[in-house]
Amino acid sequence: MENNLQIKIEEAFANRELLKGEQYKQYVRSVIDAVDKGELRVAEPTESGWNVNDWVKKAILLYFGVQQMQVWDNEPFIYYDKMLLKHDFELKGVRSVPGSIARYGAYIGRNVVLMPSFVNIGAFVDEGTMVDTWATVGSCAQIGKGVHLSGGVGIGGVLEPLQASPVIIEDGCFIGSRSIVVEGVIVEQEAVLGANVVLTQSTKIIDVTGDKPVEYKGIVPARSVVIPGSYTKSFVAGDYQVNCALIIGKRKASTDLKTSLNETLREFNVAV
Repeated sequence: MENNLQIKIEEAFANRELLKGEQYKQYVRSVIDAVDKGELRVAEPTESGWNVNDWVKKAILLYFGVQQMQVWDNEPFIYYDKMLLKHDFELKGVRSVPGSIARYGAYIGRNVVLMPSFVNIGAFVDEGTMVDTWATVGSCAQIGKGVHLSGGVGIGGVLEPLQASPVIIEDGCFIGSRSIVVEGVIVEQEAVLGANVVLTQSTKIIDVTGDKPVEYKGIVPARSVVIPGSYTKSFVAGDYQVNCALIIGKRKASTDLKTSLNETLREFNVAV
């Protein structure tokens, strides 16, 4: 069934005239319904790494085209949009605090807590994760099990270009307040980002725990403890400090995975 849907989505994406027929609209809706239920994902883990399903992103883009704008009330608020919001959180075992918004087409796993926050279509938020106040999970972002997205965290979304990978936060990670992760950066299992860490594909992520610095881009190795940093870069106008991220250690086996960011960073004598 999945292979058949992929073929139909590829056909419709190549020829939008097909969407004038109800059958192809239903193919698109079937994909979004499967994404909403977690049966399909924009990206999924494999033995060799993460595999991005471009055709699922295509279906999301097509969905915007087949959906009609509509008005609905949620007193005292009035919405006008193409995307409905998720509901039936009680049946799904999700705690949704007033002010939290999750669009239809995003998967929210059991025992997830949504504080006043926003989760966009195509996102996958696995079980036991906390999406804290004013955090945003962008379209197609993949959030693992038992992750804590602290207050004001910004997880970037991606739909276009189609070959672009989504942001991936793997199981057990702790993302500190006001941190930003965008442009398909992968934060591997149980890593800890301190407050205000900003990661893009061009951000230098420098491991400073050894005799010589080791530089990464686009990926935070598993169990790393990361804080904001800077390095000197020469420009025509002079030398200036440029933001980077510093790996200052590894999460210790003795550190309970549910401890707070404060306690984890105190092990390395770093102020939060």
